Amino acid sequence: MSPIFLCALTAATLAVAGVARAHTNESGIDSRNFDAKTAACVDFFQHANGGWLAANPIPSQYSQWSLDDELRERNLELLREILESAAKNPGENGSITQKIGDFYASAIDESAIEAAGYTPIKAELARIDALKTTAEVALLVRRWHAQGLPVLFRLEAESDMKNPDLVIAYAMQGGLGLPDRDYYLRSNPKSRALIDRYRAHVARMLGLVGVADPNQQAGWVLDLETRLAKASLDRVALREPLNTYHMVELGDADAQNPTLDWSATFAELGRKDIARFSLSQPKFFAAADQALKQVPVAHWQAYLRWHLVDASADGLSAAFVDANFDFRSRTLRGVQELKPRWKRAIDATNRALGFALGEEYVRRRFPPQAKERALVLVKNLQTALRARLEKLDWMSAPTRQAAYAKLASFTPKIGYPDKWRDYSALAIQRGSYFDNMRAAELFETRRQIARIGKPLDRSEWMMLPQTVNAYYNPLQNEVVFPAAQMQPPYFDAQADDAVNYGGIGAVIGHELLHGFDDEGSRFDAQGNLRDWWTATDRKRFEARTEKLVKQFDAYVPIDELHINGKLTLGENIADLGGVLVAWDAFGLTAQAKRSDKIDGLDPAQRFFLSFAQSWRTQQRPEALRLQVQSNEHAPAKYRVNGPVSNLPQFSTAFGCSSGQAMARPAATRVDIW
Repeated sequence: MSPIFLCALTAATLAVAGVARAHTNESGIDSRNFDAKTAACVDFFQHANGGWLAANPIPSQYSQWSLDDELRERNLELLREILESAAKNPGENGSITQKIGDFYASAIDESAIEAAGYTPIKAELARIDALKTTAEVALLVRRWHAQGLPVLFRLEAESDMKNPDLVIAYAMQGGLGLPDRDYYLRSNPKSRALIDRYRAHVARMLGLVGVADPNQQAGWVLDLETRLAKASLDRVALREPLNTYHMVELGDADAQNPTLDWSATFAELGRKDIARFSLSQPKFFAAADQALKQVPVAHWQAYLRWHLVDASADGLSAAFVDANFDFRSRTLRGVQELKPRWKRAIDATNRALGFALGEEYVRRRFPPQAKERALVLVKNLQTALRARLEKLDWMSAPTRQAAYAKLASFTPKIGYPDKWRDYSALAIQRGSYFDNMRAAELFETRRQIARIGKPLDRSEWMMLPQTVNAYYNPLQNEVVFPAAQMQPPYFDAQADDAVNYGGIGAVIGHELLHGFDDEGSRFDAQGNLRDWWTATDRKRFEARTEKLVKQFDAYVPIDELHINGKLTLGENIADLGGVLVAWDAFGLTAQAKRSDKIDGLDPAQRFFLSFAQSWRTQQRPEALRLQVQSNEHAPAKYRVNGPVSNLPQFSTAFGCSSGQAMARPAATRVDIW
């Protein structure tokens, strides 16, 4: 379960499999990363990063390679050290060290996992085989949800959008095996070819558990998922908060979906007391209920078998892991090589016991002084944003005062939570990896279910300290920057201000601006879904953001695929505003007020180059196609060139003339903040 609206920032020079040690900047700006043949005013992303792109091919284990991936790779070495030490010396039973050590030990015990084959799911497969009626299918769906194995739909515990201090249940559309509902509905040749590969993948996985007619059953699975996809909202529609908020009384929900039977669902979860919840996409649930009535039980059995195997694959023998990799990673993302088991074991430990592992990570990597320095940066960015709000000529006084109040009430969370998660109810043993995975999933499901109906715990984090990312949560009006994000070259106490404000400053500004983007601006200072803008101001805002939609609609990153300007709008608004606010905050520093050059670059140039180099990324074609078609984040190149081409400050810094690619003419220039 995860927050419904969580606006995250993203979508090490170490020897990595498939890549020789190549130059990169672990701090500051590295001129070897530049491409001197490409002018800054023509393609700033290539100008700032072309040398790095040429020297850093994508490792065979990855679908892309970026600064964030470099940082994650450095993190992996530290996390491996922590976990191997815990596995060798687990300490007292029930301790954090014992739990992370034994979980990791079970995850890397390849011989035991291989010997088990798919035995861990045979009992559940037998339950599927025994299903005779629609009522029994619905009962199994409910039981799986209670066991931490969500199928057909999602249940999430999150703040009530109109009373954010209370946690409620949200029933959300789901049940698909492909990344997005549009994959089922597109009719172009490449999309149909991908559907055929997906059908073959489902058949392959079903064949691994002894299904006699895997091809026929894969067809049934695809038919049923396509039916659900047709009833699902697309990603643009899901960005509208009201399309996720539809409060119903329990009795009314039962009347709408008698086969799903919400009273029985919550009873199975041990929460008979829940009387109201959000039936978030009513049309989807009406279609799912009809499918339960109309689709033959044999087809539902195939669907349940597939989703059981798919959800379990990582914990089963190599045949399942390899099949899963071939489609999920190789076909969809272009990855050439499966990561070694120790890396996959770290990922699994993070999913199961991430905050327990995070405690030791923070102790070694992020001292209290770093947290204090980062908080100062956040405060500086908030000050700069307030000053920019004050100068907006299109925002009226009533909206501006409400915007001030919202900005003042932002809760910044830096590095790690003040209160660590309690894992005392989670029992982990050195034995079965699969059993440990299921125990962790059940623990988290019960933890989330227990939150429903209780006051919101505003100290809770939705992202691990060891995660290289950041987020804004509009329901809590908080900006969160994990310790792993606050590392060089994003943030370096030894670097000049231009580098820090162009790097982590733009990240901080990005997350702050999410509070005022097309989605975040729908929530007030307390996290209530409420229109606090005047109608005139909203129209002015939308007229300006529509220009940003058109700008990104025109970009074609690969093949004939255009970026979806509406889907990526929130991120693009935050990128544009974030770099502007970071620029303003940098302008208050002593360095910005001088013209002293470092390595031949003046302060303004260093600021923008730091910003651009923080986005250095290259992707495999498959991964790029996947991102363009299904992700609310535009590809990295356009998250650099898109914003800076709208900024006169950038044109001045690099001497760009109006009409050059990185200096949009006044008529098409986007000016929101």
